[in-house]
Amino acid sequence: MKALVYDGVETLGYRDAPDPAPATGEHLIRVEAVGICGSDMHAYLGHDARRPAPLILGHEAAGTVQGGPMDGKRVTVNPLVTCGTCAACKAGRENLCPDRQIISMPPREGAFAQFISMPATNLVEVPEDVPFDKAALAEPIAVSWHAAKLALDALHPSMDRRALVLGGGAIGLAASLALHAMGVTDITVAEPNETRRSFLIDHCGQNAVAKPEGSFPIVIDAVGYAATRETASALAASGGVIAHVGLGEDLGGLDIRRMTLQEITFIGTYTYTAQDFRDTAAAIFDGRLGALDWCEQRSLADGFGAFQDLRAGKVAAPKIVLNPWG
Repeated sequence: MKALVYDGVETLGYRDAPDPAPATGEHLIRVEAVGICGSDMHAYLGHDARRPAPLILGHEAAGTVQGGPMDGKRVTVNPLVTCGTCAACKAGRENLCPDRQIISMPPREGAFAQFISMPATNLVEVPEDVPFDKAALAEPIAVSWHAAKLALDALHPSMDRRALVLGGGAIGLAASLALHAMGVTDITVAEPNETRRSFLIDHCGQNAVAKPEGSFPIVIDAVGYAATRETASALAASGGVIAHVGLGEDLGGLDIRRMTLQEITFIGTYTYTAQDFRDTAAAIFDGRLGALDWCEQRSLADGFGAFQDLRAGKVAAPKIVLNPWG
């Protein structure tokens, strides 16, 4: 098969790679669409020691099952593989499984390839009328769905349901869409990149601003840098909630004194539960998350160029989806 392989810092190679061999209980999937995630960019820049070269990145995938009892089924892929037997898994908190694995991280190769293999339990069937590029959005939107749900659950019922989302990439936009689907209608998205901000306003119908002002009961940091954490802790309302999704930078930014004195809840959140993934997929299929027509499509063969353009800030769309067969 053809694959896009991370070979080192800011280096990707498009070449032949071994076909995956499905283990017992797994299915071979022909990948029809795979999105570029911020974590793929972190690895590409050499900022993620969990993803050493050489490695096939990519974990936002949808495709068609090849062979076996599910042959021909159109599926979207939950890339988080968990043990199913630990206390976290039994409690429906699979994202906290101590033995969790995710494709695009050893020992599992990723989905920037023409084929992957996944357990049957990680597959959600996709209706015929849902394009693969939209079905592949189940993974990134599930991250934001989980964060939005945690934030709303933690918000005191006396507080207004208003939200600030820091970052207008796919995770930030998805957080806004998820919050809206959960009944929050007053949402501001902070995006400093003028090209992307204009796209969010003109194409996605978002209330996007360069620099947010005021205070917000809910703040979702979909970037995760010291600067955005500083903004989050400054603009979170007294008694409010910060949900921190981004993994951009490890340290700095939070005003712990203000958060303590003003009783601001901070929630670190990573991935999603299996139920969150299924709920997100259902919301995509029934249209609750909107048209989802904000992806730029390119071929996997042009994947290196896509990463270079993202690195240079030349991409207006919140998400690039690659076609391994285009």
